[in-house]
Amino acid sequence: MRVMGLDVGSKTIGVAVSDALGWTAQGIETIKIDEENEKFGMERIRELVKQYDVKEFVVGFPKNMNNTVGPRGEASQRYATLLEQEFGFPVTLWDERLTTMAAERVLIEADVRRKDRKKVIDKMAASMILQGYLDRKSF
Repeated sequence: MRVMGLDVGSKTIGVAVSDALGWTAQGIETIKIDEENEKFGMERIRELVKQYDVKEFVVGFPKNMNNTVGPRGEASQRYATLLEQEFGFPVTLWDERLTTMAAERVLIEADVRRKDRKKVIDKMAASMILQGYLDRKSF
């Protein structure tokens, strides 16, 4: 059974999936969305769920540093609810504070150009969110 990790932003969603054993996360793509017009990429998510035989979701939950939930956290909660309604699979909200910053730091240290970082940052953040979840789940 595979798990899909999602880093939900206002314009894109980074997507990662686990291996079949649930040990490792791999970033697979970034989906463009239009939050204002309620286009949340569900068609593409549905295709990926079938392709990878996903049975569970982990959605990054960007809490504020003082542990409160701001507008982006509320948007992630709404997206998690949409996923539950659409697929009927378990959805876990996973604290993702600083994940995107950590992903950017890794890419900078790897000397990836700014233009190229923008293309992969969301799926890398999704991979980090999912890997954190998988690591915790294995204990």
